[in-house]
Amino acid sequence: MSFDPASYVFTQPSAPTAIRASTVLPARRENVELRTSDGHRLVGELAVPESGGIKATLITLHPLPTHGGFMDSHLYRKASYRLPALAGIAVLRFNTRGTSSPRGTSGGAFEEGIGERLDVEAAVQFAVDRGLPNRWLVGWSFGTELALMYGAAEPVASEIEGAVLLSPPLHRATDVHLKEWAESGKPLKVLVPEHDDYLQPAAAATRFALVPQAQVLGVDGAKHLWVGEKYAGRVLNEIVDEVIPGGAAGGAGTVLPQEWDGPVATAHA
Repeated sequence: MSFDPASYVFTQPSAPTAIRASTVLPARRENVELRTSDGHRLVGELAVPESGGIKATLITLHPLPTHGGFMDSHLYRKASYRLPALAGIAVLRFNTRGTSSPRGTSGGAFEEGIGERLDVEAAVQFAVDRGLPNRWLVGWSFGTELALMYGAAEPVASEIEGAVLLSPPLHRATDVHLKEWAESGKPLKVLVPEHDDYLQPAAAATRFALVPQAQVLGVDGAKHLWVGEKYAGRVLNEIVDEVIPGGAAGGAGTVLPQEWDGPVATAHA
């Protein structure tokens, strides 16, 4: 049986709650299905603000499924737990073809990033059809390859504002794709861990020099998987700072709250 986000049990603490890895803040959450143009059913979840307008929409592309990546990879899980409440951001997570998670298994089989083009297109079209505004791709590891290869090409390019890349390995994405992004003029924020296993900040700056508008940020002490609340928090702050003009608080250098004074739930590991 797939996980139902409506099963979270919210309670009202007597004092503000420190936001930890398993803290779930209020949002309207629903299981969703995406349909690809080649006939696959992809499973996912959409989390939107409980009230108020949607300031931005994240279409998340997860790490390599053959190495444990899926829609519940921790940065995306935390984004869905926190960002609807803290920043008014909608978060769409889904499993690419052949990928399994507690939500379920998407149809099809892993296609080395080739067939996954249709998965990216299906996710973006879903967001368009739902009327979700200010749409951004957020790719992590393998997900950055999908964002780079397909985000600046139609039919995706005209439906998104830009992309945020986390730990890009630049294995499948080539200079051809980087030049497409350069020509598109769309914003590209690139977060590169100091101790990344595949591409470290100096090399990333050289490769992404092909994209004049790319902002490449090295993150001291971080590793490819962004383990630790310090690094997860930095990633979420940088995402919000990029996708909401002026940042969530109306100025540059977003720092999301680390406490919540309202109902909370706890996610099971």
